[in-house]
Amino acid sequence: MAEKLQFDLVSPERLLFSGEVDMVVVPGAEGDMGIMAGHAPVMSTLRPGIVNVDAAGKPQERIFVRGGFAEVTPKGLTVLAEYSVPLAELDTAALDREISNAQEDVGDARTDAKRQAAQEKLDHLKQLRQVL
Repeated sequence: MAEKLQFDLVSPERLLFSGEVDMVVVPGAEGDMGIMAGHAPVMSTLRPGIVNVDAAGKPQERIFVRGGFAEVTPKGLTVLAEYSVPLAELDTAALDREISNAQEDVGDARTDAKRQAAQEKLDHLKQLRQVL
């Protein structure tokens, strides 16, 4: 029987995944990294992208992450994401409406602080839309 990798994906809102898997592919800052049991210890920042989780006998889980860190230790892989959402929970029509509203918010902002916050939200939504 093949050795399993303990994988945990945590965001500020919730624990999205915790369990033993065969392999996880994470969007590291310097490229995608495939992590399996026995991988050498490593730490990397994350770029916006998809985490692919493979476990024998189960459908692949795909989770969008934006920002954060991935750490591989002898105990397993931990991803601490600034923001994450399973792709199965995304609705493209609703996301397109949110992007449209966010574009209006950027144009309507009256202060630099509000404009910056609105632009960050718009950038985040556009990153989400790109991966769909």
